[in-house]
Parts: sequence; C-alpha cells; structure tokens
Amino acid sequence: MATSQANPLAKQYLTNKELLKEIHLSKNRYSSYSKPEYSDYDLILPSVDKINIRTIADAKRTHALRLSQLALAEAQKINPKTKLAEVEIDYKKVSKTDVVFRIMTHDHVPLEPGRKKTPKNRGDHHSKCNFPPFQHFKFETIEGEDKIVCVGKSHWKGDMDTGEFCLDGSITKKLAKSYMLLCERYSMRFNWRGYTYVDEMRSQALLQLSQIGLQFDESKSQNPFAYYTAAIDNSFTRILNIEKKNQMIRDDLLIQTGSSPSFTRQFEHETMMRDERERIANLKTEDF
Repeated sequence: MATSQANPLAKQYLTNKELLKEIHLSKNRYSSYSKPEYSDYDLILPSVDKINIRTIADAKRTHALRLSQLALAEAQKINPKTKLAEVEIDYKKVSKTDVVFRIMTHDHVPLEPGRKKTPKNRGDHHSKCNFPPFQHFKFETIEGEDKIVCVGKSHWKGDMDTGEFCLDGSITKKLAKSYMLLCERYSMRFNWRGYTYVDEMRSQALLQLSQIGLQFDESKSQNPFAYYTAAIDNSFTRILNIEKKNQMIRDDLLIQTGSSPSFTRQFEHETMMRDERERIANLKTEDF
C-alpha cells in the first residue's frame, strides 16, 4: 500500500515493527512492574520451569541484539554510515541478571468458577482478561545466589506482593489510529468499496479490532498485520452476509406485493432462466 502525506502515521502503521511496538506499549498500560525497564522482555515462555541454560542463552541473544540496535541508532545520529557489525554486542557479555522472561500464566488472576459452563482451558476458570495474562521474571542476586523473582504482572495495580488484580488500562493513541487507518484502507479494496453499506463494515471491523487487537500472541507470530487484516476481512464478510439475507427478505416481500424486486434479484433470475434454457437445449441435442 502506498503511503500519503495526509497520513503521517501511514508508513509506521503498515510495518509490523511499529505495530508490535504499539501492542507492547498498550499491554504495559494494563500492567505493573517493579521498575520501568522490566517492562521489556527478552523471551516468552509457557512456565518458569522452562527457564534453563538454553533459554537463558536465547534470552541473552535477544537482549544483546536489542542493545546493539539501540547503539546503532545512536551511532547513526553521528555517522549515518555506521553498520550494525561495528557496534554489535556479544551476547556472552550479557549477564544472566540482565535478561527478563515473560511467563504466560493465570496465577495472579482471581478464580471465577462458573464463568463458562463447559471450561476448555485453564483461563476459563479465571476472570476474563482482554489479552492472555503474563508475569515477568528475572534473576536477582540474593545472599550471593541468583534467584528468579517476579518483577512484573499484567492486569495488575500496585506492588508485586501487596497489589491487586486490575483491568483498567487503554491502548495507545497511535495504535487506535492504526486500527482506524487499516479499516479505512481495507474498505477501499476493489472487492469491498462498491457496497453502499461499506461504512457499517468499517464500524464493525473497528469494533472487532478494539476487542481482540491486544490478543495477538507475540510468542507465536511476529506478523500482527496479517492478524488484523484477517479480523477485518471476517467482519466485512459478516456484514455482507447479513445484508444479503436482509435483501432476500425485502425482495420476497416486494414480489408478494406485486412490485419489482432489486436489480440483483432480477439479474439472478434472468441468469437462472438462461441457464435453464441452455440445459434444456443441450438435452434436446443429446436426444437427437
């Protein structure tokens, strides 16, 4: 898609890198951390038991890459020709206590028995969250030993030990504008823009994104653009099917009262009659 000067966020919005950044910042608004820097994670794991030598090394590589990219950005302000290899940081120099792990867990989410009649997973037994809950863990040196401690929780307010579960928060303005721009641009595609109810399609898609936008799982994919466009396409198709059903009902009522139905119904009827005539003609030809 081409960008426009009228939409300065268009280029940023259409890149997965910027979308991932805004999703991360939006989730942080629903979360609480011991220190602000602990909001940046290096590796996503399903449980604390998965933290081992291999996963620690993977987290160190991610941490080193992020530091290298920050150093490159600063160096390019002075010399735009600076290459990543010139400022790259060796992951072996990263300490184990520097990396942060995101653990997907419901441990801090209160139980809510009976929320679903037929629970299918652990989350169905807990309070409903607008995105999968998580906790951040890191190693800290305590009494000469490196111990894993919790330094952050999603859907949380206050200290890690004395705080409480909280669903208050909001997405960033840039992510909200991204939702609006994507719905607008998707509705301009050749297969959607001709419908008279395209505004309703955009509204339904925007509502859908506001509900499921943060449910994107960074551990399974790094392509939120595809995730959002699939959600928009489903919303557009849902409105299209509803409108088609309503149109069929209107046409049936018009036919019953002796009035002419819509041009679409007339065209479909003419097409059906033509196909039937061709079928009969082919049968007569086969008889001879």
